[in-house]
Amino acid sequence: MKIVLVDDHSVVRRGLQQLIEDEADMTVCGEAENVDEALRVIGATQPEVALIDISLRDSNGIDLIKALKEQHAAVIPLVLSMHTEVAYAEKALLAGAKGYITKDAADEKVIEALRKVAEGGLYLQESMKEDVLQRLVSGPPVSMDDQVAALSNRERAVFLAMGEGKNTREIGQELKVNLKTIETYRRRIKAKLDIDSMSKLAHTAFEYVSRQHGID
Repeated sequence: MKIVLVDDHSVVRRGLQQLIEDEADMTVCGEAENVDEALRVIGATQPEVALIDISLRDSNGIDLIKALKEQHAAVIPLVLSMHTEVAYAEKALLAGAKGYITKDAADEKVIEALRKVAEGGLYLQESMKEDVLQRLVSGPPVSMDDQVAALSNRERAVFLAMGEGKNTREIGQELKVNLKTIETYRRRIKAKLDIDSMSKLAHTAFEYVSRQHGID
């Protein structure tokens, strides 16, 4: 089984490569840290499975999953993410992922997930199954209010601050976190709200806050 690793941390990629290549019937044929690089590598190597993180450098895994569906439909997307919130798994599955597993899962679960999706099945770790199925049966949030309510407290604070026109430095000072952390929150919000660019995220935040304040 040929696998491409898509993660923006080289240490994580090295660990995954060692884990995967301990299996006699698996090999890592390429790796990438963002969407554009991943599409180039996947096009050149034609793997069976792409193991994808949600948070990527200057992009996110949801965008990659959607692009694979259009450009490399034979490649199976499997998400391996640090995010344990059900909203991320829901977004990934609705975008076309065939499985979702968190990075705190045991090593054997990663291998189990790879084998399951390669055989044509779906994989979701036990701790998330019931919540994800319930959300999928109920349908995605139907309003922006619902989607904003589903954000974590910090994500919601960043989103609202963006809507008030504050820049990254101002938001960082307000929340007492560094700029890199604010950018991480922005990427998470973008993925959860299924928005494909930071400019659209800023516009959405502005419209949302304006509506909350009764401004047309």
